[in-house]
Amino acid sequence: MKTRLNRIAKDTNFFLNDFLNKQNNSKLIPAMKYGLFPGGKKIRSKILIDIGSLLSIDYKTLITIGSAVECIHAYTLIHDDLPCMDDDKIRRGKPSTHIKFGESTAILAGNSLQTIACEILASPNLKISEKIKVNLIKKLSECSGHLGVAGGQYLDLSYEKQQVSKIKIIEMEIKKTGKLFSFCCAAPAIIKKMNSQQVKFFENIGSNIGLLFQIADDLIDFKGDSKVAGKKTRKDQKKGKATLISLLGYENAVKYCDKIIFDINKSLKKYGSNSKNIKETLVYILNRNK
Repeated sequence: MKTRLNRIAKDTNFFLNDFLNKQNNSKLIPAMKYGLFPGGKKIRSKILIDIGSLLSIDYKTLITIGSAVECIHAYTLIHDDLPCMDDDKIRRGKPSTHIKFGESTAILAGNSLQTIACEILASPNLKISEKIKVNLIKKLSECSGHLGVAGGQYLDLSYEKQQVSKIKIIEMEIKKTGKLFSFCCAAPAIIKKMNSQQVKFFENIGSNIGLLFQIADDLIDFKGDSKVAGKKTRKDQKKGKATLISLLGYENAVKYCDKIIFDINKSLKKYGSNSKNIKETLVYILNRNK
């Protein structure tokens, strides 16, 4: 599992570094690279490749699309860390982008990474039809904006110190985290020109994977070590964040994760042993940083 993750991380970082180095130079590139590299574990790209392998999508194509996803992910982290958002000073074991470069530069670097993601999907490096590229850009935009990550972050902030129902917490976490995973699972189906019902099937799997990831992240915050996690932990409770842990308790949240994994594996049962890699990734998501 770690060997595959390391390979994906290496190939993705190589693509991104090469793509950024070919851009016309600007003062924002250093801040963009700082927020993007080393780039974490690449779990979103791993999920994309796991689903892509089920549908026999070319590895290089998936790395290119995964690179766009990592740009979106990095942009959201840069913005999430800002004082007006979650006010986090440490990210991936180093000072957050706004601590290193200042708030205004961090905002502009995040904005630029968001647009770079669309450039990657539209570039000649991606060897698919123009129509499919448009569909991928549309889907990624939906998952990143007010219906996805941005909308989820808004709900996350507005729910602080509030009594929030389980349904609303799940809706918020699926938007905040699940939507980007849903793109990773839907993208291979879009490339394969599957019908809307089939694309929705994979989107739903991605949403559940994202929910699993977010609950696991909240579990890390609740009990994890800051040095291992690469960011400050035990902050959700202090801020009064609405999480399934705060609602259900730690042990019940773990059980909920187990149920999510069971349901995802059940959905992928028809793929038999071909779904082995994604099953390993789900277990890794829940147990990472332990």
